[in-house]
Amino acid sequence: MQRMPNAIQLTDLSPDELVGLYAYPAGPAAPYIRVNFVTSIDGAVSVDGRSGGLGTPADKRVFGLLRSLADVIVVGAGTARAENYGAAHTDSTLRTRLWHHGFGGDPDGAAPRVAVVTSSAALDPTSRLFTDTGARPIVITTSAAPAENKRALAEAGAQVIEAGEATVSADRLRDALAELRLRRVLCEGGPALFGDLITAGAVDELCLTVSPMLVAGTERRIAVSPNAMPTPMHCRHLVFAEDGTILTRWERSHTR
Repeated sequence: MQRMPNAIQLTDLSPDELVGLYAYPAGPAAPYIRVNFVTSIDGAVSVDGRSGGLGTPADKRVFGLLRSLADVIVVGAGTARAENYGAAHTDSTLRTRLWHHGFGGDPDGAAPRVAVVTSSAALDPTSRLFTDTGARPIVITTSAAPAENKRALAEAGAQVIEAGEATVSADRLRDALAELRLRRVLCEGGPALFGDLITAGAVDELCLTVSPMLVAGTERRIAVSPNAMPTPMHCRHLVFAEDGTILTRWERSHTR
């Protein structure tokens, strides 16, 4: 029987102790995929189509830390459109400090890149993803995607990578990230991409925030896929904020 970790109060943690709770494994040899989601206590993944409605100060604090630790932020095209994604903006000093302590980050303090997964490359080249000042975006797409779409995104400044014929499989996604030497991976959704990763056995870790609110409506779960794929996970920590937010971290059972 798995022993549950002790409850931790967020107010009892120093900034360095919080970093220690979320640090990636030291020097991963292959892409280590961490998924981050926020959900309501009744299971909604968003409010009116956007996850921001579920955000709390504690969730935003961890959201920023997870981005600072990562090499790359991976997101599905639908989520990139719905959330109006732009470049990731992180604290360069913190990124450098994290790197020197072996937790993640970047030796020069550079922000993590944003990689959008899309089978059709149907993204707007005038959207914030391509016009926001920051690290060069990556578009991971397919050989079947319209050439004009890929050309327009490349002309808008994206690094366009073909990783599959008609779909981008989890294995091809991991291979593409490995070739770019982007090993500390933070996936921010959406539910379909998360479902694909679960089905492929590619999720190493889930950081899940439970927001203290009820939503109802018709919002989806954090992961959807055609078939179920039960995956045992170990709970590494439960952190409680004063407003009722619960910050959890779950690791795939065989990773340690």
